[in-house]
Amino acid sequence: MSDFTPEQKEMAALLPGTNISPQTFLATDYLNHFNEVVMLIDMLGDMPDMFEEVEGWQPKSYEDHFLDSVFSDKELAIAAYKIAPSRYREPFDETIHQADDVVLTSVAAIRTALDADEVHQVELIASKASRILQKLIDVASAIIHGSETGMSQSEVDAYMGKG
Repeated sequence: MSDFTPEQKEMAALLPGTNISPQTFLATDYLNHFNEVVMLIDMLGDMPDMFEEVEGWQPKSYEDHFLDSVFSDKELAIAAYKIAPSRYREPFDETIHQADDVVLTSVAAIRTALDADEVHQVELIASKASRILQKLIDVASAIIHGSETGMSQSEVDAYMGKG
């Protein structure tokens, strides 16, 4: 906190008692956006008819997530995020970008497998996507709680079988 700007010190004083970290200025509530799609992807192996719901998922910015939510401190969450210390915000934003990319890439691959009636491929892609997304959610959660390290793109690619 000693390296906070005056504006960040003011914000940090407002955050105790909320679900927003006074250290990172980030809220775990945002991760619900990804938890939802992971749950849906997990179901695809047994219930491929759930694909339309997965396909309908779209990336949502931190700000948009809170604007659309019923989170009690949503305005505070948005304001805190805007001035979050870069040592947390940058790896967090990169992790979210990686998660968005994994979902969109996986959805396209699952669509191709479904169109080819390759049910086994759907299961494999969904399983792989679910594992890496859960790892990325865990990394984002760790950042929210004070870690300054994300996953490298090469780690994400290795999980996805691209590396």
